[in-house]
Order: sequence, then C-alpha cells, then structure tokens
Amino acid sequence: MSDTKKIAPDPYEEVLKQILAEIAGLRQEIEINANQRLQKYRHNYHSGYFSKSACNLAHYLAMRQFDLRHLQDRLAQAGLSSLGRAEASVLSTLDSLIDVLKRATDKHYLPGEKNPSEYGFNRGQQLLEQHTIELFGPFHEHDEHGRAHVMVTLDTEASRDYTLVSSLLEKGMTCARINCAHDDPVIWQGMIRNVRRAETEVGRPCRILMDIAGHKIRTGPIATGPSIHHIRVQKDRTGKVVAPGYLILTIGAQSPSVDSSLFSVSIPKSLHKKLAPGMTLSFIDNQNKQRYLKVEKALSDMDWLVSCDKTAYLVSGCTLMPATPQQAGNPNSVEQFTLGEFSGEPLDIHVFKNDLLLLTAGNIDGKPAQYDEEVLIHPAQIGCTLSSAIEKLETGQPVWIDDGKLGAIVETVTGQGALLRVTVAKAGGVRIKSDKGINFPGAEFNLPPLTQKDLIDLDFVCAHTDLVGFSFVETLEGMERLISELAKRHASDLPVIAKIETDRAVKNLPDIILGTIGRHNLGIMIARGDLAVELGSARLAEIQEELLWLCEAAHVPVIWATQVLESIAKKGTRSRPEFTDAAMAVRAECVMLNKGPYILDAIEALVNVMTRMHEHQRKKFSRLRALHW
Repeated sequence: MSDTKKIAPDPYEEVLKQILAEIAGLRQEIEINANQRLQKYRHNYHSGYFSKSACNLAHYLAMRQFDLRHLQDRLAQAGLSSLGRAEASVLSTLDSLIDVLKRATDKHYLPGEKNPSEYGFNRGQQLLEQHTIELFGPFHEHDEHGRAHVMVTLDTEASRDYTLVSSLLEKGMTCARINCAHDDPVIWQGMIRNVRRAETEVGRPCRILMDIAGHKIRTGPIATGPSIHHIRVQKDRTGKVVAPGYLILTIGAQSPSVDSSLFSVSIPKSLHKKLAPGMTLSFIDNQNKQRYLKVEKALSDMDWLVSCDKTAYLVSGCTLMPATPQQAGNPNSVEQFTLGEFSGEPLDIHVFKNDLLLLTAGNIDGKPAQYDEEVLIHPAQIGCTLSSAIEKLETGQPVWIDDGKLGAIVETVTGQGALLRVTVAKAGGVRIKSDKGINFPGAEFNLPPLTQKDLIDLDFVCAHTDLVGFSFVETLEGMERLISELAKRHASDLPVIAKIETDRAVKNLPDIILGTIGRHNLGIMIARGDLAVELGSARLAEIQEELLWLCEAAHVPVIWATQVLESIAKKGTRSRPEFTDAAMAVRAECVMLNKGPYILDAIEALVNVMTRMHEHQRKKFSRLRALHW
C-alpha cells in the first residue's frame, strides 16, 4: 500500500475548467449561428466574401442571443476579463479568454504566436477609425476635443453670411449638414460655396452632408385671419409707451428683408424714392384711427426701417400719405400711395388635454375649434401632408405632433378625416402650427423609400456633397433603392448616412447594416427626436445604447443627433442635464448640433465637454485617468 497522499483537486482550477468549457461551447455556437445568418446576404456580396466588419457583426448578434449575465458574474468573480467589451472583436475576445483559461488549467498547453486579444481588439478599433476617416475626414492632430467630429446643421443665414460659416469651422465644426427639407438649390449652393471658401481660408477641412427629406409627414397650412398687421408698442407698468413698434417697407413683395424678425411689407417704387429719415407716412388703421409711420433709416437699397409710436392695426392695401413733419396734418399737400398687399396671420389653433382634433387631408387649411357660446360646433382641425395615411389609421392608433409636444389617439375615422382625442398636452395647452412633424408609432403605410422630391434633390446632392443622409430609411430594400439611384448618377462612391428615426428602422437595422457594409461606405445617425416619439423616452434611453453597441460591432461610425445642448444653441442658456447628455455623446464618432442664434456658443461648450470626457473614456472602455481629488 502506497504512502503517497492523494492531492485534492484545486476547486478554483475546477471552476476555471467549467468556464473554459462553457466559453468554448459558446464560441462554437456563435460561429454556427453567425454563418447561418450571413448566408442570407450572400447575393449582396458579388465576390462571395464577407468583410471582417460584417462577420464581426454577425458574431455579435449571435452572441447577444444568449443571456450571458450568469457567465459575466462568474468571470468577474474569477478575476477575468468579461465579455462587456467584446463589440469590436467578438471572436478575438473569446479566443483571448480561452487562451488565458488554458494557460491556467493545462500545464502542457502551448499558446500560439499571436496574442488573440491584442490583435483582435486593435483590429476592430482600427477598422472603426478607418471607416470614420472615410466618412468625416482625418482627425486633426492639433484638435483638443479628442477623436470625435462635430456636425452642425446650417441655417439659411449660412448661405449669405460667410463670417458665420468661417467662425463655425474655427470653433470646431468638421461636418456641415444641409437639410433638403428646407430652402432650395440656390440657398444650398450659397451654403456650400461659403463652406468651401472657409475650408481654404481657415485651413481646416469640412465635409458636407445633405439630407434628402424622405417621407417626413407634417402638419398642413393654417387658414389666415384678416389681412391686418398689429403694430405693437412697448409700455411700462403705468401704460406709458417706452418703445415704438417697428416694421420694414420694401420695394418688392419678394424682397428678402435684412431683419427677418420684423414684419416686412411692400410699397411702390415711386414712394420708395421719396422716403428720407424724419419723414412720416399717415394712414387710417382698422380701428378708424389715424396713425403715423416715422421713417427711421435705410437698411439697404431696398429696405427702410419705420416706427409707429402708438398701437395700430395696419390694413393690407391701405392708403399712405407721405409728408414732412410740417405737412403731416394737411392731406391735400401730399400725394397718396397704396400699401402693398399682405396676408393675415395664421389663425390660433390652441388645444388642451381631452379636446378633439380633426386630422384632415393636407389640402384643407387648419382652423381652430368653433363654439356657439360654450357648445362645440366643430372641433379644431389640422391637415396632414400624407393624406393617404388617414384612411389607414385605426381606432386607438397613437398620433404625436410637433416632436411629441401633443399626443392623441384615434377615436374614429370618417370621410372628413381622423377624429383624435388629445391625451398629452401641457397644462396651458398646445398651439398647433404648420409644417410640424406628425408621427404614427407602429403604423406601416408601405410608402416607397424615396419621394419624387428626393429623386430630384439627389441630382444636386450627388454633384455637390460629400455624404448623403437617408431620412426615414426602414429596410434593406430601401437602402438598395438609394444605392441604385446613386449608381445611376455615377455617385456609387458617395457614402450614405442612414438616419434611424422609427421603430421599424430599429428592428431592421442589423439587416440594413449586414446588407450594406463591405460594399458601400455607411454611417448611422441616431435621430433621437423622432425615435423618442416612436419609442417613448424610457425606451429610447435603452435603444440608443443598443444602437451604439450594434454599430461598434459593425465598425460603423455613429452620429449622435437631436437636441444636443439645445438650450444654448436656441436660447443662449445652459441646462445642466444637457451637459450630462453631451458627455454621453462622446461615445459616438460624431456629435450633431442643430441650428440656432447661439450656435457658436454651443460648439464651444460641446468641444469643452468632449475634451474632458475623451481623457476618461472611449466607447465603453474606461481609461482610468488619474483622479485629482
């Protein structure tokens, strides 16, 4: 009988062996499932070869079909790297774990020459960086805001204000966005001309993205009231006038005013020639009161600034009588001129929670509710630019207007339209305006991916821009259609930014990406405004994370969009929650700011946040910079 004691097995080693077996089995299942998924896209790749990015995305999707929470906990307890950073290189992460576990449990194990973790992780990051450079250009070594790009939506003013555009580049803009849903080719060309000039003079490259509008469903026009303009003066608490009301007199109804915030109305050229500072123009207003417009100064060759020191109701086409101050009371001493025609103000459609709202065809003007004393005669109504959608609505269907400011459900659909019951509105009610977005979460209208306007705009986009934004793309078939149209215009190399704006687009995103990458340059924009309306804010918080992971696995650059530092850009005020949101945005490859009068301040604030956050984090990888407490 031997005296040799049996060595009890090491329980820690046994745990590691169990984890090793589980991970090896997981890896095998992931490869099988990923290969099965990829076969669906074999026809999209003419060479029959899938790119590394497509393969990695398929591996990631296969891995995320499993609930790995228990495995993650056991890996952490064993002091091993988890799978929480596997997005960029799934198989290499698994191979790295397998390699470490074999070293720990098999004394005879001979590792390969390459470190699978280091090679795979770096390769995934390199591919993402390469694809980002292909879309947005190289990173600037002298930039302090790290390795993310800043996109800015250009306002109409950018077409004629070169100083604004050059300042945007100096502040940090690396991509300018032009929305084809607004303005026209003449204005777009002016924007592009200023960006290209600024690139040269500032010495910094800037890519240009043009979004085709897609099927953006909006509210229709609203009926106008009487053709009367209310000239408002400013008064103090005692009722004393402290500032006059201003407007602009111009020599053409279509003449662009130098100050778009002021009401502008046309006058005859013969009157325009007589005007001079200090003159007055008398008129009888809608209240049958005589009022005077004082000529203040010339704003341009076409525009004069005038003031009125009393409240007045200027009537379209009324008679104007110019006079020097000495002639103002003698109507026989001066000529008479006719003021130009102008339209009345849109009627005020103001609805509250539990009110009824009739959604009509887009060619029917919107109107406020009609009452006989307190009895409702006709509910408020507003048109829908996609008239065909109304007949497809069903009872209980949710409807959201103006980025979710107003929520409603369909009560019934009749020949007049869809009768909605308002379910969400702030305490003071909501004023409905024209050209505001309408969302129908969950509804499928089976619309063609490109509108007739999109096809016309694509001719301009392909000839002038660096990137094309695909609004409201929802399927791979839609992406195929756009790629086909680009080929027809000899623009197959033009990268596409797929804007994810609906629940259907979220569900089909893996399909869209797998069918596109490797044969066409692709970026993804997380359009959080429309997504929040479609999904709800709580669900959006979850989805935006999942989209970031999915795109990192595909090595596809992401644009983080909608309401980033919106309070600064629009109002010049700082909101602390918005800075937290901006800090989260640095995990994307590009952050988009919307237009606003304080956009330069918003860029400066965003760059400051990006500079700080990039020292701490890249994607989900905490860099553990020393904390200075």
